[in-house]
Amino acid sequence: MDNIVSVSSLQKSFKANRVLKDVSFAIQKGSIFALLGSNGAGKTTIVRILSTLSKPDGGKASVCGLDVVRHGNCVRECISLTGQFAAVDEALTGRENLHLIGRLKRLPNAKGKADEWLAFFHLEDAANRKVSTYSGGMRRRLDIAMSLMGSPQVLFLDEPTTGLDPQSRIAMWDLVKSFAAEGTTVFLTTQYLEEAEYLADHIAILHGGKIIAEGTPKHLKEIMPQRGAQLHFQSERKAAEAMKLLHDNGIAVEGMEQNLPSLEDVFLTLIGDKEEAQP
Repeated sequence: MDNIVSVSSLQKSFKANRVLKDVSFAIQKGSIFALLGSNGAGKTTIVRILSTLSKPDGGKASVCGLDVVRHGNCVRECISLTGQFAAVDEALTGRENLHLIGRLKRLPNAKGKADEWLAFFHLEDAANRKVSTYSGGMRRRLDIAMSLMGSPQVLFLDEPTTGLDPQSRIAMWDLVKSFAAEGTTVFLTTQYLEEAEYLADHIAILHGGKIIAEGTPKHLKEIMPQRGAQLHFQSERKAAEAMKLLHDNGIAVEGMEQNLPSLEDVFLTLIGDKEEAQP
């Protein structure tokens, strides 16, 4: 598959604070990519650079094959961004918010698209209510619906489920999965490790201004040391005998699976190892 996002040796400082020192990664088209990191690690800084809201101090980044610095206007035409806080107008209704975005994007059928996304996000009954009456989960769904007006190739979701209740978070996970199934590339930043594990095809861990590990959730678990295994036997008697005689008597094992650590274990271990290595 082609890479729709490419980042090479990205650097960014804010006065004396070097937030990004040497960040490199690539995202395949149509996949869900999760960027993990602690507060202040630089996740949002990367999103702002890739969405052309900020310029890097060094390195290169491209989205949809376009350099984010030299071709910012073209990059903005193929992406959408949902930030950490819902960017909705509370004085307008849900439908009016979507119509507004449709007009700004000069969509030929803004009203029709608005109705489609209202139905998709189960907001039809609240479409003509002011957003000030919406719950947090409804506002977040409307915010993402506004981002999807115009069918972006890449959707940036910067901690999209922060502040949502468990039921709304799970509903949001299903929506993100559906976006990717329809061909949209999703760039997700999150502090929820179970969220990344459930959603992402590929995960990168950002720490100390660099990507310290990346891969599929399964790969990240497999690189951890001191893993174990679970053995399943046909009966308790055979399991007891196997404790002493498995090697000598060749007792059959019905099944075997790796006892991998959780993604939380991986994250905390990697972050802890890096912090201990610093002087």
